[in-house]
Amino acid sequence: MKNYIPVLSVLLFLIGLPGHSPAEERPNIILIMADDMGWSDIGCFGGEIATPHIDRIAGEGLKFTRFYNNGKCTTTRASLLTGLYPRNGGRGIELLNENMLTLGEAMRLAGYQTGISGKWHNGSKAPHRPIDRGFDLSYGLWDGCSNFFDPNQPDPKFKGGRVRFFGEDDKRITEFPEDFYTTDAFTDHALVSIRKAVEAKKPFFHYIPYTAPHYPLHARPEDIKKYAGKYDEGWDVLRKARYQRQVKMGLIDPAIYPEPGPNPDNKNWEDGKNENLDWETARMEVYAAMVDRMDQQIGRVLDVLDELKVADNTVIIFHSDNGGCPEKPGGNDTEHFPGPKDFYSHVGQNWAYAQNTPFRRYKSDTHEGGIATPMVVRWPARIKAGRTTEQVGHIIDLMPTFLELAEREYPVKRDGKPLYLPEGVSLAPLFLDKTESVKRPAPLFWFWSKNRAVQEGRWKLVWENGSKIGWELYNLASDRTETKNIAKENPSTVNQLAKKWFAWAELTGVKY
Repeated sequence: MKNYIPVLSVLLFLIGLPGHSPAEERPNIILIMADDMGWSDIGCFGGEIATPHIDRIAGEGLKFTRFYNNGKCTTTRASLLTGLYPRNGGRGIELLNENMLTLGEAMRLAGYQTGISGKWHNGSKAPHRPIDRGFDLSYGLWDGCSNFFDPNQPDPKFKGGRVRFFGEDDKRITEFPEDFYTTDAFTDHALVSIRKAVEAKKPFFHYIPYTAPHYPLHARPEDIKKYAGKYDEGWDVLRKARYQRQVKMGLIDPAIYPEPGPNPDNKNWEDGKNENLDWETARMEVYAAMVDRMDQQIGRVLDVLDELKVADNTVIIFHSDNGGCPEKPGGNDTEHFPGPKDFYSHVGQNWAYAQNTPFRRYKSDTHEGGIATPMVVRWPARIKAGRTTEQVGHIIDLMPTFLELAEREYPVKRDGKPLYLPEGVSLAPLFLDKTESVKRPAPLFWFWSKNRAVQEGRWKLVWENGSKIGWELYNLASDRTETKNIAKENPSTVNQLAKKWFAWAELTGVKY
């Protein structure tokens, strides 16, 4: 693995960031992330699911239409925490090594109380746990997914093994109360942590990575009831309705976002629906209930900020770790009915197709359906309400953004060992409405499971694993939904971008 330190990061360090201000002048930061949620699943991005609190964040703040993740749970979390692209293709302990600084460590150095409530998924043993990587307060799931009602119940995704759920001081939790539900429990811990920071008169950084709406499909009956019958017409009708809503609300321009049609593994509703229609429609009903419940809990966070009178100077961000998920662990077993804790089910690729409206593909892919995330940001003291931006952003930008907001320099060493410097750019000037765009001196890159992509300006180059097409080239300025592959017409652009991708792969240790 090469010790890659981008020129941009070196320049940022040499220029330096402002010194400390009193704690009360620096904003608190809450970073909320959904798990396996599609681009159109929330109301402010065209969805029919009730998400009034996320929509409130968007309405009272800034909405990004061109923000990106890494298309996969683990790699997104690693990049979000470090401001770096994954090393070694996102495999093994390279996700968080000793040459990387996490947001927990960086914000702690800035004088913030730090905490995490939710899904970590970057290691469950020392030195890769939250407690090892800068988080003062921690509670949640150190694995990838779990039973929402009883995380101690054996999980077939882990070959029947029990997942690892931990509380403060990294104490393993193996017993859960009768009314337990992970989304609620994560929020309970976050609220206690926020109260502690406010009582201590410290600025806080709190990370809330929910597991909703990742499979298994588990939701409370009262939430499921709201969506009974809502999806009876199927995924084709759902996608069309979402697309039309996005156009009507001005979120997308159909000339730039043409409907790309189904993915190769999608079937139309009549051909693809399961014979057990109650089971088929329940998959989406329960999924919607999980998103709804998450929004309710975000409402509790907003209420506490108001109660404690810290809402005005708190930056709150919501986004997703990747696009809707097509995975089908266990297959389409209709005996596993969505909802109750006794069963293990998933939405599958056809419902995921609708969740990612208007894009192609899904989680794990590097087409827009895999890597595009809806993102909304609120900071009443500084961000003007009701703004929408087409500025391209990426999760690697969060580290430099938060450090600028915290007025903290990024250290070049820790315990005498050199640190990789952040590879993203600060979006703080955009938050503060000082500019309409932030210059990015280098392309954006992606890799997962042999899927590749590089984006520079209007151009995006994509390589899909298993495809016989080779490199695909799209002009995102006129074709955001990737409907026209213009690689043959632009061979020099393809060659230039491909060379940049291979250079990046070499620098970051990607095994392609």
